[in-house]
Amino acid sequence: MIIATLAFYLFAALTVASAFMVIASKNPVHSVLFLILAFFNSAALFVLLGAEFIAMILVVVYVGAVAVLFLFVVMMLDINFSELRQGFLQYLPIGALIGLILMIELILVVGGWHLSPEALQMGAAPAADLGDKTNTEQIGGLLYTQYVYLFQAAGMILLVAMIGAIVLTHRQRPGVKKQVIADQVYRRPEDSMQVRKVEPGQGV
Repeated sequence: MIIATLAFYLFAALTVASAFMVIASKNPVHSVLFLILAFFNSAALFVLLGAEFIAMILVVVYVGAVAVLFLFVVMMLDINFSELRQGFLQYLPIGALIGLILMIELILVVGGWHLSPEALQMGAAPAADLGDKTNTEQIGGLLYTQYVYLFQAAGMILLVAMIGAIVLTHRQRPGVKKQVIADQVYRRPEDSMQVRKVEPGQGV
């Protein structure tokens, strides 16, 4: 128990420190690397909580796809960060005002927050018997039985978003040969084929 508690505080401290370094680091590549470190420590926290499926998803999706994509984009784009930092001070008052408003909102939310008695009772209640099923089996069972329509709707929304992003970023450029399905369907044989009588010995 003591080892688990020490591991929790260690991973939590590393997560907070990595998250701070993500926004404090001047080099964007270092920021992405600290972001990956924060994801790994967050996954370790989920493992300590017994949510190994969420930990695996966090590592596979966010570290294996999102963070690596960020790293490639930052390294491949030719961004002059010195030019981006020019004129930073002129936006400082607006940023300070927005930060002050957010801080006031957080203080109001934390000040008005209270723990309901029902929450204490739920925390003290014994956990439901899950049998021999793992977390992955439990989540899969819920997704593909009780929440199957919402799961399919989420997939359709992601598909529409992907198609919309492709359509919005698509640019027409002259000189680029593309397949036009409508022209191919309505093409007639006399428009695409020509019959010539070739004399013997003259070739085509």
